[in-house]
This record gives sequence, C-alpha cells and structure tokens, in this order.
Amino acid sequence: MPFTYRYCPQCAHPLEERLVSGRVRPACPACEYVHYRDAKVGAGVLVTRGDELLLLLRPRHDVFGPGTWGLPAGFLEFDESPREAAAREAAEETGLQVKIGRLFGVYFYTDDPRGNGVFIAFQATALDGELHPQADEVAAARWFPLDALPENLSGGGHGQAIKEWRERQ
Repeated sequence: MPFTYRYCPQCAHPLEERLVSGRVRPACPACEYVHYRDAKVGAGVLVTRGDELLLLLRPRHDVFGPGTWGLPAGFLEFDESPREAAAREAAEETGLQVKIGRLFGVYFYTDDPRGNGVFIAFQATALDGELHPQADEVAAARWFPLDALPENLSGGGHGQAIKEWRERQ
C-alpha cells in the first residue's frame, strides 16, 4: 500500500477522509488542505544494438521485481524533464552516455507496491562509456536478441514497453 498522509503537512492536524472533487481524499478540517494522491512518473530508455535490446536484472534486495529484467529507468526528480531523467538513469545504472531519441511509448501501471504510475519510454543510442552496471541497483546487464528476450520482465511499465518493442520489430 502506498504511503498515505495521516497528518496535515501544513498545520499538523489529523486528516480525515472526505469527498472532494468526486473522490474520497485525505483532507484537513482545520486548514482545508486536501492531499491528492498523484501517480509516480518514471522514464527510461530502450537502448538497442542491431536487433538486441539492453536489459538490466534487478537485484534480490530490490523493492519492486527482484530477479526480473527491465530497462534502464527511474523516477523523475521534481526539477527534471522525462528526457533528462531517462538519460540520467541510463548513465547511473549502466555507465553509458546515451542520446535520447524519439518517444517510444507511455504506459500506465498498477503493479508497483509504492503506488500507481506512468512510465515514459524513449528510444536511445549509446554514445560513450562502457557497460558497467551500478552494483547496488543492477545485478547484471545484458544485450538480448529479439528472439531470446527473457520471460521474467519487470513491471512498472517495463514489461509493456519491452513486449511492444518486440512486436514492432
């Protein structure tokens, strides 16, 4: 279950569930603050090499999807665009500098215990660097040919994007 405020972040009064804008939401009876539960926004890249796709294996201690294969990706910081986040995450997780290309797809997901979200996937080209997975976030990095993609794909929109990539080839 995603985190829910119990106290008002403006005045510290206990929040109550109240009908606001057609939905029941945590609201403050003292200062009228309403907490809107927003979807998380993530961005990632489909880095290809010929008919191969770069995928990363989530480590065993991963909060979401341990032992599954996904794309270089992560959540947006409050002050960055989806393209900036995708490039940053690719560099952090793989050691590769990438050129962000066209928008590949946008995917809504409900399978993350941290909350629902939107995953924005971009096509990307590796420019510089050597493939060195970030040890604390990535158990392995591997190029998969189109005809040998793993079945244990990550959720959070990753599996949706990977399957769509395979269908488009």
